Amino acid sequence: MSHKINVAGVSVDTRHWIGGERVASADTFTDHSPIDGSALGEISRGTPTEAAAAVAAAKAAFPGWAATPWAERARILHAIADGVEKRLEELAIVETTDNGALLRSHRRGVMPRVAHNFRFFADWLLTLGHEDFETRGHTNHVSWDPAGPCVLITPWNAPLMLATWKVAPALAAGDTVILKPAEWSPLTASLLADIAAEAGLPAGVLNVVQGYGSEIGDALTSHPDVRRISFTGSVPTAKRISESAAAHLTPLSLELGGKSPLLVFADADLDLAVDLAVEQYDNAGQVCLAATRFLVEESVAEEFTRRFVERAGALVQGDPRDEATDIGPNIHPRQLEKIDGFVQRALAGGAKAVIGGRRGDGQFYAPTLLTDVRQDSEIVQEEVFGPVLTLQTFADEEEAVRLANDTRFGLAATLATGDRERAERVGAQLVAGTVWVNCFFVRDLQAPFGGSRHSGVGREGGTWSFDFYCDLKNTVTAPKGWTDRG
Repeated sequence: MSHKINVAGVSVDTRHWIGGERVASADTFTDHSPIDGSALGEISRGTPTEAAAAVAAAKAAFPGWAATPWAERARILHAIADGVEKRLEELAIVETTDNGALLRSHRRGVMPRVAHNFRFFADWLLTLGHEDFETRGHTNHVSWDPAGPCVLITPWNAPLMLATWKVAPALAAGDTVILKPAEWSPLTASLLADIAAEAGLPAGVLNVVQGYGSEIGDALTSHPDVRRISFTGSVPTAKRISESAAAHLTPLSLELGGKSPLLVFADADLDLAVDLAVEQYDNAGQVCLAATRFLVEESVAEEFTRRFVERAGALVQGDPRDEATDIGPNIHPRQLEKIDGFVQRALAGGAKAVIGGRRGDGQFYAPTLLTDVRQDSEIVQEEVFGPVLTLQTFADEEEAVRLANDTRFGLAATLATGDRERAERVGAQLVAGTVWVNCFFVRDLQAPFGGSRHSGVGREGGTWSFDFYCDLKNTVTAPKGWTDRG
């Protein structure tokens, strides 16, 4: 049986990567392309046996990698970035085929950002360190000690970019990694293992195990030798992971769902506001940060809606490999059912579909905007994760802020206004890990990233990543007690 599949002309190994070797499982699962539903191949389906082997490999490799000088770690991470750039076109077409996101976005933005993730954390590592400071004559010295094996569980909507947001800082910190990619989009994680090996990353430092949720996830997150767990995904899964991690007090970083608002004030540049609004259909709405709730000041709501409908109507939905396509398919039939369920329940409850509100062919869902929605309704309160947006109006700042904060989430918020003081005033009141003013999805890796409330626990990015992936140690030295041996 061959363990390699051909994806748009690219050979991808479907086995796990454990301890520097390819390891097959007795069982497999079928990976399908959301573009046309075709079967891409059979993927090794991990069990607790493979989970234990991956943790053991990471544990064995940890002392050597932790002791590797920082400059050498940085050199290898830059070599991985070189490998990503060398295979950028292959990574782009494989990921588009596997998860349905736009090929043009993968080519121009996503895969270059993957390389940047490694370069950024390689360089940031070399800036770490604090000046020693004194306390009553005693010297304090802070060091960043690698924590140990890390389990990184990543989602399907931007598989490689979101994986490397975690893998790069963990490796830079001196940790070893067990990466568990989403079962609906596992292929580029396998290619990353190849690239890392070619770049000279020692065996066992990066391990990739594939499989279905709890079948392998529980074995990873409950393992006593795991020192850190970072997860991006749903709130219910995060709760399960938290329960597993609690047995060993394993530190967690959780980046979870969102139900973010876009606040549009009457003094905003409406063309800019509409641009921001239409951008929320990016990746077929499968973006945790998306501002899916439009909150528009009453006096401009009608004009905003008219312009939005005109702009959204010009979007091209179709094959994501076509340069002209703006919106591709949703990832999986199960996700499509979930999206349509949300919409149909909202319509039955009195919502109005200004555009969309229905399925298309295959795994496509028509870009949708719903109005006449209640603040306490499911469609306003729960994450849909599809091309479905709602629009509500507000009378003043106080109401805008109240509506914006009135969900259990707090991942992000987007604010459109022409008044700088208002932006500062309103932004300060919004419950969100990130607030964008007159822009969207601008992320500098040196900034903290994460969510509030049910949108997550902890922050990553820049020094915050090293705070998480390292054990910080303070060594306090007295000024006396030394024996002169000179």
